[in-house]
Amino acid sequence: MNKEKVSLPAKLAFGLGASGEAATNWIFNALTFFFYNQIIGLSGTLTAAAVTIGIASDAITDPVVGSISDRWRSKLGRRHPFMFVAPLPLIITIYLIFNPPTDLTEMELFAWFAVCTVVMRVCSTLFAVPHLAMGAELSDDYIERTTIMSYNNIFTYAGVIVMHVVVWFFIFPEYDNGRMDQSAYSPVVVFCISLIMVCMLTSAFLTLRQIPRLKKVPEELPAFSMRQLFVEMSDAMKNRNYLYLLFGLFFLSVTIGTHETLGLYMGTFYWEFTDQQIGLLILANVFGYAIGFLVTARIHQLIEKRWAIVWSAAGLSVSWSTAVTLRLMNLAPENSTLTLVVFVIAFGTIASACGSILNISVMSALADIADDHELKTGRRQEGIFYSARTFFAKVTNGMGHVVAGIALDVIEFPQGVPASQIHPDKIYALGIIDGPFAMIWGLIAAFIYAGYRIDKAYHAKVRTELNSRASILSG
Repeated sequence: MNKEKVSLPAKLAFGLGASGEAATNWIFNALTFFFYNQIIGLSGTLTAAAVTIGIASDAITDPVVGSISDRWRSKLGRRHPFMFVAPLPLIITIYLIFNPPTDLTEMELFAWFAVCTVVMRVCSTLFAVPHLAMGAELSDDYIERTTIMSYNNIFTYAGVIVMHVVVWFFIFPEYDNGRMDQSAYSPVVVFCISLIMVCMLTSAFLTLRQIPRLKKVPEELPAFSMRQLFVEMSDAMKNRNYLYLLFGLFFLSVTIGTHETLGLYMGTFYWEFTDQQIGLLILANVFGYAIGFLVTARIHQLIEKRWAIVWSAAGLSVSWSTAVTLRLMNLAPENSTLTLVVFVIAFGTIASACGSILNISVMSALADIADDHELKTGRRQEGIFYSARTFFAKVTNGMGHVVAGIALDVIEFPQGVPASQIHPDKIYALGIIDGPFAMIWGLIAAFIYAGYRIDKAYHAKVRTELNSRASILSG
């Protein structure tokens, strides 16, 4: 089953859902922290604490949703019901995050942000975990899975690019210093929630025809309970390859999250870019993501996924911090110049290409781990494994917010003050956080990833045994 090539329309329909998830992550990663800290005035530590509470909820809801969707029986299969339910409450909570009641005290504002963040993350999980699990079920082939996840990856970055271009070229420039104007965020939110609804619901509708080829709920799979969930998570953690990916993702999350959280701070205060110059930075993603989409499957044919993961993690960590580090050494072009924009884009392109290869490789590897798990336990549970991916993707956001929020308060970075009025020592400290500090954690992740061991030969043996077992049961 599922050995044949997946059609292009099916890959496109599956990938489209990732654009909705990407729009959700982009508005939260790129704007929310800056909005609450610089526009509304919530302290960096309290802003970070609100996100931390969201992470704590993810630790429960992500595996719960994964486990429940593994067992869900309906005419729409076990993944699609969640994909249809999630978008509406998700867009409502995004609207509420950017429209807190007026005249709240700082602690009330913190509580509002924390509660809305928890609900938003739960709603995001309801779509993301079943969606990724569905993608893993579309094919059993080692390389075809990489191709499928490449489409998920390219649509993820398409969502990022669309949000970035619309916000920085069409919305913020319509306002005087738009990023510092609270009213400028309303059209951003409207556009974002519209994109989420269109992409997620269209993906869910267009993949309905794939339900017959998706795997069914195993009859021997026990009913859901919290006790059973902990048993399944414990079984998953016994897979050494899975642990290497989890721990690697954890350390990588500090690098990615710090960069993403401080991205707007760096553009505004460190580089002193205009809105349009910040908009041009998306070219790094366009070039880098295209490279990753085109070469990852070929890379997996030439070398094992393990080494693709290791080297792309190292490349991402080093290249993403290089421009900032060179500025610390007074080796970068002058601020606000076109030369500096090109300089930052060049290193950003390398980072984006490495990030694209890494993301595709990890998601493809998780599908291979699900095969290994099925052989050892008899249970087919992509939901459990992909819930870890969404959890650590959120940790990417959360850990970065936590690190950045505390760091901004430690260096006493001012709020609502133009870059020209900020002491150079504060700017230099900001560069240390986004440069050398952020890079170290990603290099640790690359070292951990080297422990992953599933290769083509081992996966072929796993699939042979699983197919043999299926033939016996069906015969």
